[in-house]
Amino acid sequence: MRKLLLFVFFVSFQSLMAQEAEIRQSIKTFFEGIHTRDSLKINSVSDEDLMLQTVVQSPRRNKVIVTKAADFKRYVATIPKETKFEEKLLSYTIKVDGGMAHVWIPFEFYINGELTHKGVNSMQLFKDKDVWKVIYYGDSKIKI
Repeated sequence: MRKLLLFVFFVSFQSLMAQEAEIRQSIKTFFEGIHTRDSLKINSVSDEDLMLQTVVQSPRRNKVIVTKAADFKRYVATIPKETKFEEKLLSYTIKVDGGMAHVWIPFEFYINGELTHKGVNSMQLFKDKDVWKVIYYGDSKIKI
């Protein structure tokens, strides 16, 4: 009986690790799309009804900015080529329940090599056939 329980635990653990790797890959592809200004790449791992919200934090007042997915993708595609930017993803905390996942990702954002802000990305994904797709992308911004 003990061997059977260990086997079930091992198989479950392996399955969870495989799911987390697939989720990380979708998030990696999403951010590659942003960094390369490629809306088709973003579309490949996001739902057509993707929701985007940003919480801008300040000492006086926090505010929420809602962005439509089409506006976000259009903005990304129009960032000038000479502007170098990078969002460094610092770690991942992934929670999975069946076909739904939530990922918490602290980040630092650099423009032309200078740290401009940091915060956390909160992403929700669902498994659509064989691909984990982003359905919600929220982030906080603390200006440096």
